Amino acid sequence: MLSVIGETLVDVGKSNASAPRVHVGGSPMNVAVGLARLGHPVQFVGRYGRDDYGAMITHHLRRNAVLTPLEPDTRPTSVATATLEAAGSAHYSFDVPWELPPLDKALPRLLDGTTWLHTGSLAAMLEPGAHAVLAAVQRAHPGALISYDPNCRPTLITDREFARRQAEKFVRLSDLVRASEEDLHWLYPARPVEDTARAWLALGPAMVVVTRGAGGPWAVTRSGTAELDAPAVDVVDTVGAGDSFSAALIGALVDRGLAGSGWRGRLRDIGPVQLQQILEYATRAAAVTVSRPGANPPSREELES
Repeated sequence: MLSVIGETLVDVGKSNASAPRVHVGGSPMNVAVGLARLGHPVQFVGRYGRDDYGAMITHHLRRNAVLTPLEPDTRPTSVATATLEAAGSAHYSFDVPWELPPLDKALPRLLDGTTWLHTGSLAAMLEPGAHAVLAAVQRAHPGALISYDPNCRPTLITDREFARRQAEKFVRLSDLVRASEEDLHWLYPARPVEDTARAWLALGPAMVVVTRGAGGPWAVTRSGTAELDAPAVDVVDTVGAGDSFSAALIGALVDRGLAGSGWRGRLRDIGPVQLQQILEYATRAAAVTVSRPGANPPSREELES
């Protein structure tokens, strides 16, 4: 069983020219859906309300065969609102209550049988929920492989020093880290992203992968580095592309039997040929996602056809 812990929300787009547009989103939730579409049993541990927006999220998760061990609660579902001004610029506002129920007693039940745990984004930064997420990762680490995506949101988490310290807590517990070059530029503006990736590798992960948009991914492991050009594609939008990449990256490793802490050593010894194949698979997933609207990750059949 794969588990994803993190936030989900709805993105609301407003303008004077049209009715509001609402889409289900949230980076960890997108990764859970991406894994499910690639054929992996996965559960999503996150919060959303017992309201209309929460019902949209429930429907989306169930339609994609993602298991949901936590019931909706009585607080409002998190919302990110983008208001388009007359001049074309957008103003963003966020209402993201992030707090999980006490997990000290529920953790063994929720994480029982988990062989891979993924988290990141606001869930690992925004208190008071971030404390519970870190506890969950610490609890899962002896039995599961761990992946982390900082997916920084400077408009909400404005304290760079805090964000850097918090990210490094999760990097130290992780086996796989995926970060965008924008994340690493913001967290460590004084050094090249490749240097930051190498510094993070030294903290403990087996692999750090940096996604560079049209520049393609770059990865560093004990065996060295690998990079890949992004394929030529007609881009519709880039929403959810990084999440699709992360899901396919995890999925490719799980397909190779690398799930469960007993495989931690093998993951650390992964060679350049396998690494290149894994990057190619994840890059294809991101390319499919940017070719169509919204956070709409590909199925296994789409990637293997």
